[in-house]
Amino acid sequence: MATSTVKLDPPRFEERKAMLIAGLRGHFTNATWAGIPAQWQQLMSQGPIPGAVGSLHYGLCFNRPDGIDYLSGVEVSSAAGLPPGFSICQIAAQDYAVFTHHGHVSELYNTMDAIQRNWAPHHELIRPSGGAPDFFESYSREFDPHTGRGGMEIWIPVVKKS
Repeated sequence: MATSTVKLDPPRFEERKAMLIAGLRGHFTNATWAGIPAQWQQLMSQGPIPGAVGSLHYGLCFNRPDGIDYLSGVEVSSAAGLPPGFSICQIAAQDYAVFTHHGHVSELYNTMDAIQRNWAPHHELIRPSGGAPDFFESYSREFDPHTGRGGMEIWIPVVKKS
């Protein structure tokens, strides 16, 4: 994963309600990073997910010493009726800095790198607890899986400014 210079748009700040995300979870390292699209394809092949709320898809990122755990999923109203092998993650209500990603989905790493290098050192971030992700990606209806473009955001938990 080569790091490139990415110009970040200023983030918007948003308070998000609690969410329950359900989907497929895998562990990825620099050597296996290319396996994330296959995890998404496997999720999409499941068909409609029981209890799905809305049309957004989420990529939850859990930093680990040797890579990341990545959960590709959707918001659900409950864990009832989920397919075998699905993982769930409860995310508490939280304030976020939200960054729009304008490039190809394969370049999300570069946007996240720019956030970590250029923005995060100057802001108070929330360290996750209780199994919450370090940050997550959201994919709207505008995201086109065929072109890998459109409708992508990165949500970083932050301390609310009074």
